[in-house]
Amino acid sequence: MDLINGVMNFLLYVLRSVFSENVAGKVVLIAGASSGIGEHLAYEYARRGACLVLAARRRESLREVADRALLLGSPDAIAVHADISRIVNHLVNVAGETPASLFEETPDVTKLAPAMDINFWGYVYTTHFAVPHLRRSRGKIIAIASSAAWLNVPRLSFYGVRRILASKAAVISFYETLRVELGSDIGITVVTPGLIESEMTKGKFLDKEGRLVVNQVIRDVIIGPTPIETVGKGAEAIVNSACRGDKYLTEPSWYSATMYLKAFFSEIVVWLNRVLFLSPPGAAAREALSKKILDLTGLKKFLYPPSLLSPVVKAD
Repeated sequence: MDLINGVMNFLLYVLRSVFSENVAGKVVLIAGASSGIGEHLAYEYARRGACLVLAARRRESLREVADRALLLGSPDAIAVHADISRIVNHLVNVAGETPASLFEETPDVTKLAPAMDINFWGYVYTTHFAVPHLRRSRGKIIAIASSAAWLNVPRLSFYGVRRILASKAAVISFYETLRVELGSDIGITVVTPGLIESEMTKGKFLDKEGRLVVNQVIRDVIIGPTPIETVGKGAEAIVNSACRGDKYLTEPSWYSATMYLKAFFSEIVVWLNRVLFLSPPGAAAREALSKKILDLTGLKKFLYPPSLLSPVVKAD
């Protein structure tokens, strides 16, 4: 039976690939397009001739993305300054924030509320306004969640862990439920990226006081000696998946294995995460084994894209 299911899934994948959607001339709204994955999704859609509506909070960066999209082949690219953490209009932004602190060391957990406001409610607001239009056009929703929804990495409890309804796990649950409600009227692709070049992998986090900071030491502790995929490759895979009409995509693809590890060897995964990513009691975060391995082996220059090796990164 498993062999039959595997063959059927492969044949369906081939069929979806052959009849992949042509987005030339179609309108694509990308919320959170001023940097990272959202920015490069804009470039990937532009190369395919899509008309773009780009939304984000950073006005100047967004305008630069729109200008480059036009040069890459988009017939039209409109930049819309918006903040999706509040209902302000129908074109809103999905700019993700990543809290990075141990739960017990967070003095006031309410200061980390922006993570849920932006990472979850921003998706809800955008979808609420878009659904009537997407239903008429038989359109699609591409929801960027995170593999952190099942990988319980220390310091990311507000970002991904299901037990406290954290932001990215909530996104997955929301869209899986919405898929049931909408049926075949609107296609929904839920993307669960692993480590892809982004502002988070550059070290941009909300600290335990709720302030937006750049901390590449904490970045190295959380990521350790794990390969990070370039954002261009990740964006291409996401657009290909959306055009095929896939229901789910995990990128890089090898990250899918971590879901099975968590399902069948959950205790081992928890133990490994504690050993690798937590420093000894009373020690600084930089004493975590993950960072020591990275520093002592010199693996960073082989595992991290060149853009992540620069020590100068601005938090804005």
